[in-house]
Amino acid sequence: MRNNTITVQELHIPSRFTAPPVWQYIVALAFAAFFVASLNGSGLTTLALDDVANIPKQVVYIINQMFPPSLERLTMVGRAMLQTLEMALIGNLIGIPLSLLLAILCARNLSPHPLIFYIARLVVTFIRTTPSLVWAIFLIVAVGLGPRAGTVTLIFSTIGFCGRFFAEAMEEVDPGPQEALTALGAGKMSTVICAVLPSTMPSLINTVLFNLEHTTRSSAVLGIVGAGGIGIELMVSIKTFHYDEAITIIFLVFIGVMGIEQLCATVRRRVLQINH
Repeated sequence: MRNNTITVQELHIPSRFTAPPVWQYIVALAFAAFFVASLNGSGLTTLALDDVANIPKQVVYIINQMFPPSLERLTMVGRAMLQTLEMALIGNLIGIPLSLLLAILCARNLSPHPLIFYIARLVVTFIRTTPSLVWAIFLIVAVGLGPRAGTVTLIFSTIGFCGRFFAEAMEEVDPGPQEALTALGAGKMSTVICAVLPSTMPSLINTVLFNLEHTTRSSAVLGIVGAGGIGIELMVSIKTFHYDEAITIIFLVFIGVMGIEQLCATVRRRVLQINH
């Protein structure tokens, strides 16, 4: 006859709660102190109740000033929006090949030397972590005001964004085809072209499309610092309190960015269908 007695081990009773070590309490207290300091640094602790109550009134005032949108300068604003899209397109067309070359040096499995690998990674990281507006300010000094500075800024932005993700995609490929080509006597560049790029093509295309969306949004604000595009029109409208013109510009930017996003989404779906 089977013994129906259930042992404690069979019940899988969870172990009693154990107190966390002292260092975890210290980390929690440090985080809490940093949170309180961050509240003071953000200025929220000095926000008076009257200021909070006045926010809805100011929002309603701005909305009333925005509508109906002004179409008086629509032609000039449309040209500025077209320039913005042109900057984003050229920034991608020039930046993507440069990103691909730099990504090969950044990929641990493709870089010709460890020193080159670390230098290339450092360059990509430095470019990526520097905000686009900061690059635009420096490049305005170098190449002058206007769309040239904005276009070069978007080239830098593309290199920083695509260079990192291209390199990571290349590091994750199956090494089998590369080893087979190498055994047949293929050189490094032939291996990259015939084995690495075909394997990573869906990921590369996906990254390119995301970057196109990103640079389109970025190019819309570069004009604020004088780097061309529609941003300068938006800044002038806001500074001169022409909020009806500002909302027209915002609508144009919204339509342009949404159009690019829909185009990229369509291309992305087609690419995924082809590869499946």
